[in-house]
Amino acid sequence: MELLQSFQQFISGMGIFQMTWQMYVMWAVVLVLLYFGVVKQFEPLLMVPIAFGALIANIPDNGMIITQAQREVVSVNEQGKVEKSTMNDVGFISVTVAPYTEPGVSRQDVSALNPDEQAKYEAAMEEPMTVSEIPGKKGKVAVTGQKPQKVMIIKPEGGLFDVLGLGIKMEIFPALIFMGVGALTDFGPLLASPKALLLGAAAQGGVAFTFLAAMALGFTKGQASAIGIIGGADGPTSIFLASKLAPELLGAIAVAAYTYMALVPLIQPPFMKLFTTEKQRKIKMKSLRQVSKGEKLFFCFAVTIVTILLCPDAAPLLGMLMFGNFIRECKVTERLVSCAQNELMNITTILLGVSVGLTMQGDRFIQKETLMIIGLGIVAFAMATICGLLCAQLMNLVPGWRKNPINPLIGSAGVSAVPMAARVSHTVGQQADRSNFLLMHAMGPNVAGVIGTAVIAGYYITTLSGH
Repeated sequence: MELLQSFQQFISGMGIFQMTWQMYVMWAVVLVLLYFGVVKQFEPLLMVPIAFGALIANIPDNGMIITQAQREVVSVNEQGKVEKSTMNDVGFISVTVAPYTEPGVSRQDVSALNPDEQAKYEAAMEEPMTVSEIPGKKGKVAVTGQKPQKVMIIKPEGGLFDVLGLGIKMEIFPALIFMGVGALTDFGPLLASPKALLLGAAAQGGVAFTFLAAMALGFTKGQASAIGIIGGADGPTSIFLASKLAPELLGAIAVAAYTYMALVPLIQPPFMKLFTTEKQRKIKMKSLRQVSKGEKLFFCFAVTIVTILLCPDAAPLLGMLMFGNFIRECKVTERLVSCAQNELMNITTILLGVSVGLTMQGDRFIQKETLMIIGLGIVAFAMATICGLLCAQLMNLVPGWRKNPINPLIGSAGVSAVPMAARVSHTVGQQADRSNFLLMHAMGPNVAGVIGTAVIAGYYITTLSGH
C-alpha cells in the first residue's frame, strides 16, 4: 500500500499534469525562434540561447526557473521600526527609509549583529542614511545615518536561473556585452567623418516616434520608452532599459529587439530603395582619412567623461563600451582584448540569451501587449531606417557638404546593429554599382547609433523612473 501511494505521488508530481495551454503555445514560439536561429542563421548566437531558455521556462519544474521574486517597499519610522511594506513582482527588495531624529544605528535592527559588526555601523554615524541586510536575518535591515535614501537589496530566494537572471537585473550582462562590442569595433570611421554623428542621431527618430505611438496605445511612459528603444536596434540596451522601466515586458521586448536585429537584411532594403533614387544609391564617397591611435584613445576618454556627466544613468553601457574600445586601441592589453572579444563575450552571450528566454513564461508572454510590442517593433525599425535615409539627403543640401556628397544608404546604418546594418548599406549600394564600397563609411553612423541609443536610454531612465 505504501509503495502504491509513493507511486501515485510520483505520478501526480510529474510535470505533464501541470502543463497549461500557454506553455504549449510557447513551444511553438520556441520552434519559430529556433528556425530563425538554426535554419536561417539569423543571429544564431542569441536566438538559440533565448529559444532554449524559453523552452525551459515553459516546462513545469521544481523551482529551478526564475521565481516570482518581489520588490518590498519598507517604511522605517524614527525609532527604526518598520511601519509598512508593499510588494510587487519585479525581482528585488527596495527599502525606503524615513528620516529619524538621532543619528547612528537603530539598535533594534542591528541587535542580531556581533559586537564587531555593530561597531562598524556605529562608525558610520555621520554618513548618509544607508540600508543593508543583516547577514542570516532575512527581511531585517540595518540603518545608519540621517539622510533618507532608497536602495535595492537582492531577495535571497529563487532557483538556479533566478540567480542567473540577476545578471540582467543588476546591469551586468548588458554592460559586459557593450565592453565586448567596444573591443570588437573600430571607431576610426566615425572620427574620420564626425558628421556621421548626425546620421546616428537621426536614426533615433524611430525611438521617439515609437515612444509616442506606444503611449497612444495605452502603455505607460516607462513601458513606451522600453518599447521605443527597439528602434535603436540594440539588444543589450533594450534589455537594460526594460529591466529598469518595464520588467514585466522584458521577455517580449528582448525577443522583438533581437528578432528584428536578425532580420535587418530583410527589413531595411525595401525602405532603403523606396526612399532613395538609383542615382543617389550610386554616389561614391571619398576615402576616409587615417585616424591616429592618439585620436582614438582621446575620443574614448572624452566621450566617457562627457556622456556620463551629462547622462549618469547611461554610465554602465557607455562606460564599458569606451573601456572595451580603449583597451583595443591602446595596443598594450592584447590578452584583455582577446578575452573581451572571445571568452567573456561568448559566456555573457550565453547567459544573457538563456536569462532572457527564461522570462518568457507562457502566462506572461501570451498577452495582447506582446503582439502590440511585436508590431511596434517593426514600426520602430522602419522609422529609424527612414529617418537616417532622409537625414543623409538633407545633409547633401548643405552648401559646404555638396562637394563631397553622402550616399544616403549609409544613413540607414544609424541603427546600432553593429556591424550588420553597415553591411546592409554596403550590399544595397553594390547592387546599384558593383564598384561602390560603402562599408567603412557606414560604420561611422553605425557606431554613432550605438552611442546615441545608450544616451537616450540613460535619458529615459533619468526622467521616467517611477512612471
